[in-house]
Amino acid sequence: MAATGNEEQTLLPDIEEEAEGMEREMESEEEEEGMGVEQSDEEDEEDTSEDERENEAEIQRLEEQLSINVFDYNCHVDLIKLLRQEGKLHRLRKARQKMSELFPLTEEIWLDWLKDEIRLTEDESGREKVYELFERAVKDYVCPEIWLEYVQYSIGGMGAQGGIERVRSIFERALTAVGLHMTKGATIWEAYREFEILLKAQLERIHTLFRRQLAVPLMDMEGTYAEYSDWADDGVPEMVTRQYRRALQQLEKCKPFEEALLVSETPKLAEYQAYIDFEMKEGDPARVQIIFERALAENCLVPDLWIKYTTYLDRQLKIKDLVLSAYERAVRNCPWTMGLWKSYILALERHKADHQTMTDVFEKALNAGFIQATDYVEIWQSYLDYLRRRVDFKWSRELDELRAAFARSLDYLKQDVEERFSESGDLSCTIMQIWARIEALHCKNMQKARELWDSIMTKGNAKHANMWLEYYNLERSYGDASHCRKALHRAVQCTSDYPEHVCDVLLNFERVEGSLEDWDAAVQKTETKINRVNEQRARVAEKEALQARQEEDKAENRRKAKADKKGQKKSQKANRTGDKRKAEDEYEEEWGEDAELPSKRLRGEKDFGSTATEELMETESGLFGRRAPPRKTEPPGFRKNQQGSSEAPRQPQDVSKEPRKDENSVFVSNLAFNLDDPDGKLRTLFQGCGTVQQVRPVFSMNGVFRGYCYVQFEDQLAVPEALKLDRQEVDGRPMYVSPCVDKNKNPDFKVFKYKTAMEKHKIFISGLPYTCTKETLEDLCKQHGTVKAIRLVTNRSGKPKGLAYVEYENEAQASQAVLKLDGTMLENFTLSVAISNPPGRKMEDKGVPSRLLGAAMPRQPQGARGKGRTQISLLPRSLYRQSTPDAKAENGTVSAPHTTSLSNEDFARMLLKK
Repeated sequence: MAATGNEEQTLLPDIEEEAEGMEREMESEEEEEGMGVEQSDEEDEEDTSEDERENEAEIQRLEEQLSINVFDYNCHVDLIKLLRQEGKLHRLRKARQKMSELFPLTEEIWLDWLKDEIRLTEDESGREKVYELFERAVKDYVCPEIWLEYVQYSIGGMGAQGGIERVRSIFERALTAVGLHMTKGATIWEAYREFEILLKAQLERIHTLFRRQLAVPLMDMEGTYAEYSDWADDGVPEMVTRQYRRALQQLEKCKPFEEALLVSETPKLAEYQAYIDFEMKEGDPARVQIIFERALAENCLVPDLWIKYTTYLDRQLKIKDLVLSAYERAVRNCPWTMGLWKSYILALERHKADHQTMTDVFEKALNAGFIQATDYVEIWQSYLDYLRRRVDFKWSRELDELRAAFARSLDYLKQDVEERFSESGDLSCTIMQIWARIEALHCKNMQKARELWDSIMTKGNAKHANMWLEYYNLERSYGDASHCRKALHRAVQCTSDYPEHVCDVLLNFERVEGSLEDWDAAVQKTETKINRVNEQRARVAEKEALQARQEEDKAENRRKAKADKKGQKKSQKANRTGDKRKAEDEYEEEWGEDAELPSKRLRGEKDFGSTATEELMETESGLFGRRAPPRKTEPPGFRKNQQGSSEAPRQPQDVSKEPRKDENSVFVSNLAFNLDDPDGKLRTLFQGCGTVQQVRPVFSMNGVFRGYCYVQFEDQLAVPEALKLDRQEVDGRPMYVSPCVDKNKNPDFKVFKYKTAMEKHKIFISGLPYTCTKETLEDLCKQHGTVKAIRLVTNRSGKPKGLAYVEYENEAQASQAVLKLDGTMLENFTLSVAISNPPGRKMEDKGVPSRLLGAAMPRQPQGARGKGRTQISLLPRSLYRQSTPDAKAENGTVSAPHTTSLSNEDFARMLLKK
């Protein structure tokens, strides 16, 4: 119920004082924000500083650019910022007005404009202009901040006649527009309640506001319910409680979508799409509308979103004001999208808009600047369809307008569109075909239809059979047999794509309609055409065959040249090999048969007296003289693995007694190379999982344990238990346990068990101190939800990397943890927290280091087919020349020396010189 007149008169002095106080507070806040606009442009002439002159020059440049291209959005924004900075009020108003006519303004631009105008308002007429400006602002986008500014400004004018009712009306409109906004709508409800409490209105009005708000799902509903419980003397009615609980249930359904919007980055299009789909399934039109408006406020330049929204309004709500308003905003935001203009014209016709409005919208569409020529064709077709539907063919006025529109469309496509795109966009002359059919069907004017088709054929369409058949069908339906025959004869003469089909149509026509003379003429015409076509096709085939032979000859010549070049390379290689053999023979004659050739040693060749342990190439003690005893390079732990035997390498374990069963086995890796007795240790470690049938450690050819092995159980049920020991520490290193799978049979099998896609219920923490434990991290994270699992990331040696994954019970808890923990400190380390979204694991081609010569040997040059020329380097390490002898260790590693290798031929030549 509204307050009485006496109540208003009694309250007006207090209310006016409160309003003046609110105005003074608003003015002080606005003054603190700065950016005041000057009252007059007279001060512009006094701006003589260098910065001001530069700004003035920039302003002129922007104005000139807008005179060339008025649709340059960024140029408008820059111009408004500069004018506001310089305080040029008159030009600033004009710039804002011009931009608002072309584009919807953002919330920031509108608020700046409104605050500037409010600051300059002095009388009641000025307030009315501000009210008009607010009305324009709330139509562009659904912005709770603008509505809140609007109601606060209206409160300042409630002292005028009917001012209180005006404020209430604006509040009601604000609730309709943004009252359902889940995160910001509560501010409007609270402001409305405070206003009524300030007025000391009837209690029933305040009760009603509480009840209405509690029926709407909004954030922090619990606080509103508690406030109402304290405020209501008789407690909360049962009906209000039931409505509150239903709204609370709806809020719980929407919370995941709101939280996704909260943690995602702008423009949040995917999150809004999911939210919109959810609301459309729920089926509440008001909620669907508000989520669309929220999405469009942040994605106003996405045509697909506008199309989806306008389609929903047009097909579901069908409310004229809502539909047409949405289309108007859509084409202002995305004027380049022809589909929106086309649907807008249809919506205007559907809602029976007047003819002048339809024409104005169409003219705006022509000036919108489409990105392709076919868009202009389609928009013209939509407008011509509208004009045709409004024509009563018994009267001539609308028909004349339709014909004039057809003629104008052809001129527009020929001149404006062709000038811009170098094509008309209507290669098949669709508009002319429709015009011809309308003339033939509705106007019974075949003469005009034939003139149009003659024009169509002269535009390059005479060679297409389908165009002639379309014209023939028109004559068949509305013309006469004579013109049908004439059209088919011209088609046979001109068609180049499907001449046989056109000839068949002509012959069939004469079978039904023609005389014997007509039949003979048709047969002669078609035979001549077919013979000519066959001759042309034969010439084309002969030309293609000649070209194919020429290409084959070129390919054969290339193959021969390649073979000759390959033969020359082989002969050169054979000559180099002969020279090398000759040098070796001369060396044997000079030194005797007992001397061992370095080249033989480098190739791994050995005499019959060599032992098995001398199979690998070893470093020589000198270039000549006596043969140096071989030095064996032993990896760390080698002597321990030998178990006291230094004469022969350890032989592989004999496991042939038990058949290999992969399904009963696990693969164990990342073990230390110097692990003592791998067999015994792993048997002890895995005996709790089941009976261990065999352990198969893998050794190198020198008997060195390679850090991995296979453990086979008697029972297959022991395998899952064994997999639970994955990453358990063995001698200070995490042991990796995975299923034993033959990769040759299962190439797609992946051992890596962690997901590489986004896990919204799990968070990723980086920047942890290396001393952080699971217990410490759990104490930190459990404050924000139920922690299900924690994984600290370590390297292969078991040392922490300062990273961790924490799994929560649901997505909401994970999102809350991200908001609360990101940027916090732990032991003087700043934590970075985000939703878990690990990158995909990429396979990289890595060179396999040689274990024969150690990591210090340089990489071999590539051979002719991209492979190494030999498996080992052919040059002793004592002969490598270090170009940087003073190379120092960096970060705990020794940099590999730069070496220059010698070929066998160079080495032999060097020996002969000696």
